[in-house]
This record gives sequence, structure tokens and C-alpha cells, in this order.
Amino acid sequence: MSEQKNIPEQDTEQPLISHLVELRQRLMYVLLIILGIFLGLFYFANDLYTYLSAPLTALLPEGTSMIATDVTSPFFAPFKLTLVAAIFAAMPFILHQIWGFIAPGLYQHEKKFAVPLLASSIFLFYAGIAFAYFVVFPLIFGFFTSVGPDNVAVMTDISSYLNFVLKLFFAFGIVFEIPIATLLLIWSGAATVEGLRNKRAYVIVGCFVLGMLLTPPDVISQSLLALPMWLLFESGIILGVIFVKRSHDEEDDAFEEEFSEAMDEEQENNKE
Repeated sequence: MSEQKNIPEQDTEQPLISHLVELRQRLMYVLLIILGIFLGLFYFANDLYTYLSAPLTALLPEGTSMIATDVTSPFFAPFKLTLVAAIFAAMPFILHQIWGFIAPGLYQHEKKFAVPLLASSIFLFYAGIAFAYFVVFPLIFGFFTSVGPDNVAVMTDISSYLNFVLKLFFAFGIVFEIPIATLLLIWSGAATVEGLRNKRAYVIVGCFVLGMLLTPPDVISQSLLALPMWLLFESGIILGVIFVKRSHDEEDDAFEEEFSEAMDEEQENNKE
């Protein structure tokens, strides 16, 4: 009896162990690809920082520049930037590994729906970073460098600037995923299009609250984050109306085909 009881336990433990081994293997792949990209970019670390600081240095008064208030900042600031850039560059590979891990547990129609979502999430994340760099940064830095007193020289610390920029990058990258999150809520049945439309006023207020929490304490950066959040929420509702309706129509067609095939088989069996 004891041997028979141990058999099911081994059967249930083995899949868990195999999943953990696969997860460890995929995490090792992710770390290796990040390390490889990091080593390839580290030679250009100072050039990367120069490019990243261009929106601010272009607006600094003549005769001023960025400074390093810490002895280790000239090394660790470009080092940190290169590491984050390696993670950003490896994002498609990271999501591919995540997809490879969860895909076996999905149904066929879920896989068809998930692949475009993964590709769209990568594109939207990069689009959020590009929006922050090319649109938000010039406006914010132009405002900050112009409102200071005339007798105060604007000389930003390189570590403080890097932390400020990375915070906005992550904020805008995540915010640009709102259409995907909205679409998933509608597709999973956790929310409906009508319900989200009725809560639009609360969403707008929430966008400005999040904009206040995720950005520096000024109205410009708050609005530059809150307005895209609201527009992305509206685009998510539109995508939900289009794709979820199409998905439901496909499921209905598949159900009708299966039902008709079952009826045909039953009629053939009755004839026999």
C-alpha cells in the first residue's frame, strides 16, 4: 500500500521539477544574453551617456556643463546606463523566453491572441521610451532651465540626471502598455467595454494622479504623462471593441462547425 501511495506523489512532483528546471534554464539564457549585450555596449558607455544627456546639454547656458559630485560617478553612471540599455535591448528575447515557458499551457486560440499582444507590447514599450526622449525631455528640460534665477548656474549631477531619466523611461514605457492591459481586461471578461466607458471620468482623474506620482512635481511632466495615458486607455477600448468581437465571432463559428459535425455523425450513426 505504501508503494502504491508513493507512485502518484512522484508523478505529481516530476512535472513541477521539470518546470523549475526549464525556468532555470530560460533565466540563464536571459542572463547570458543581457551579459553579452552589456559587454558589447560597455566600450561605448560614455558615448551612450553623451547621447542620453543631449536633450539637457543642448539647453544648458553657454559655459556650463554637467558635473559629478561623487568620485565614483564618472564610472558608475555610464556603467548603470549600459546595464539598463542591455536590458532594454534584450527585451524581445526576454519576452520570447517568457512566451516559450507559458505557451505549452495555452489553448490554440489563446496562442493566436497572445502572439500579437507580445509583439505589440514590445513595440509600445519602445514607443513610450522614444516619446519620453524626443517629446517629453526637451519640453521638461527647456522649462526647468529657463525658470531658474539669473545668478544660478544650471549644472546637473550626472547620477541625478541618470536616475531622473530612467525613472521617466520606465514610467512612459509601462504607461504605453495601457492598451494591452485594457484589451486583456475586456478579453478575459474582468471588465466590459460599457463598464470602462462609464468609468471614464474616474480613469481620467486616476491618470493625473499617477502622472503626479510617477513624474517630478511639476504640471508639465504630469500632464505629458497623464494625457497619453488617457488616450491610450481610449485606444484600448477601441481595440477591445474590434478584436474581442472578432474573437467571439470566431469562437461562435467554431462552435457551430463542431455542433454541425456532431449532428452529422449522430445522423450517420442512426442510419447505421
